[in-house]
Amino acid sequence: MRALISILLLSACATLPATQQTPFLPPSTFGIYEDNDTGAINLASWAFASPANTRGNPVEAARAVIALEYLAGELKENPRWFSMDDAVKRRMGLARDDLRQVLGIRPDVPPQVVVNTLLALNADLFSGNQPAAMQVLSAPIFIRPPEQTLQVLSNLPYVQEANLATSRAAGQSFPTGGTRG
Repeated sequence: MRALISILLLSACATLPATQQTPFLPPSTFGIYEDNDTGAINLASWAFASPANTRGNPVEAARAVIALEYLAGELKENPRWFSMDDAVKRRMGLARDDLRQVLGIRPDVPPQVVVNTLLALNADLFSGNQPAAMQVLSAPIFIRPPEQTLQVLSNLPYVQEANLATSRAAGQSFPTGGTRG
C-alpha cells in the first residue's frame, strides 16, 4: 500500500508528454531536486520580479524565458494545476506573448521550437561558446539580429505581465510563501 501511495504521489509531480501548447522539458531543467513545474515557477517568479535579478546574466534570463514558455501551457493542461485560478493561467499566456515581443521571437513559433532553441542557446552561453550562441540566435524564430537579441537577454527589461503572472502562480503554488521541492 505504501508503495502505491508513493507511486501516485510521484506521478502527480511528473511532467506530462509534450502537446501543441506545452513543450517537453528534459528532467531537472530547473534543478536536480525540483520537478520542472516547481522549478519553473520558482525561477520565473524570481527572475521576473526585478530586472536586476538577471542583469548581465543572459544564461539565467534564457532559463527564465524557457520557464515562462513552458508554464504558459503546463499550467493550463496539467491536471495537477486544476485548482489554480484561471486568471493566472491566462496571464501566463499573455506574459509569454509579451516576453516574445520583447525578445523578438516570432509569435507564431510553436512553444517546443522556442524551448529547444533557448535550451541550445543556454548550453552555448553556459559553456562560453559565443560563436555557437550567435549561430543559435540567427535561427529564423528571431526577428532581430543575434547581437541585439543577446543584448536584450543580458539586460532584460521589466515585463509587468511576466512579473504578475509568475508571482501569482508562485503564490498559489506555495501559499505559505515557501517553496516545495
